[in-house]
Amino acid sequence: MLVHKPPHLSAPFPCSYLPGRTAQFMQLYAEDVNGDELDFFLSAGWRKFGIYYFSPACADCRECVPIRVSVRDYKPSHSQRRITRKNRDLTVTFGPLRYSDRAFEIYREHSLNRFGRDVEREDFMNGFCVPSCPCLQSEYYLEDKLVAIGFIDRSENALSSVYFAYSTEYLRRGLGIFSVVREIDYARELGLRHYYLGYWIKDNRSMAYKASFRVNERMDWESARWRAGSASSFP
Repeated sequence: MLVHKPPHLSAPFPCSYLPGRTAQFMQLYAEDVNGDELDFFLSAGWRKFGIYYFSPACADCRECVPIRVSVRDYKPSHSQRRITRKNRDLTVTFGPLRYSDRAFEIYREHSLNRFGRDVEREDFMNGFCVPSCPCLQSEYYLEDKLVAIGFIDRSENALSSVYFAYSTEYLRRGLGIFSVVREIDYARELGLRHYYLGYWIKDNRSMAYKASFRVNERMDWESARWRAGSASSFP
């Protein structure tokens, strides 16, 4: 692993998930991260975009809970099976990172329509098209048209979803849920143990879907251990 800047605290900034709160990250910049090293980061609750690696380090808050799915034990729910059937006309491919204008167009449209945020091509390329560890992308085609794209990291034992974007013309298809189901299936095909979904925040409705993928585990920040989720702890 080549570390450009050692771990250090970011400046505090307004939390984008819980209004009225202040957030802070432990962060570093690294390249040539191998699969074992990426396993260490993921199992310790870190996330990444490009060469930027980060972990929540908020003074009075531990609401960002790392969550992962046990690939071997995962069984889709009734609604997840229904969404899969709805999207059986899509072709899904997995391969190396590759930039395309269409992929950026989907990402920009998704950011504008879902979050009201415009994005720059340079930020897209630095965040998703610069590999600092083993990674790949998933592409979702309706006939010959690319309608969604996912960016995924691969460690020795897991796949980790970095980001997923879809053309909002297909909002009613439930492509976000479908992408998780399909990528968990791919992790199983590869013989991997876990699929990381990023952070789950109990009081953030946009993240509620992550808890619906079972069997899942979440990390306890105090003990740094992962424990099984349950119907009671994950509504």
